[in-house]
Amino acid sequence: MGKTPKTPEQQKYEKIEKQYETKRPLLKNVIKAFLVGGAICLIGQAVSYFYIYFFNFTEQTAGNPTVATMVFFAMILTGFGIYDHLGQFGGAGSAVPVTGFGNAVISAAIEHKTEGYVLGVGGNIFKLAGSVIVFGVFSAFVVALIKTLLIQWGLI
Repeated sequence: MGKTPKTPEQQKYEKIEKQYETKRPLLKNVIKAFLVGGAICLIGQAVSYFYIYFFNFTEQTAGNPTVATMVFFAMILTGFGIYDHLGQFGGAGSAVPVTGFGNAVISAAIEHKTEGYVLGVGGNIFKLAGSVIVFGVFSAFVVALIKTLLIQWGLI
């Protein structure tokens, strides 16, 4: 079953559409996303080294406070409107790191603040990030269950 041939009107529309289509600077966008995401990760690495140097964390234990700090930084920057400009410039580079999670949570809280703290903020704060939390908690449960069973059976 092949494709049905396009009518002359459809072909004419596609030609006009291609003529007026916005050309996106793909390479420029990729470079900006790489630089923004890389800068966020560089700051995260600096925060991690801060915890290791000043608070005697190890490389393995510095991860959790580093993630919490980076999410906190993103929430503060979102509250002041700075993270939105960063997202406009860097695109996916600002959304992929864990800071994108903090931005998603606080953005929903700010957006629904006028509806009240309980129904507005409380009811909508995890609208964007709720699925990430649910998937993360469920995945952690499954992995912990598998590890527990493997330990019980003496396989690891």
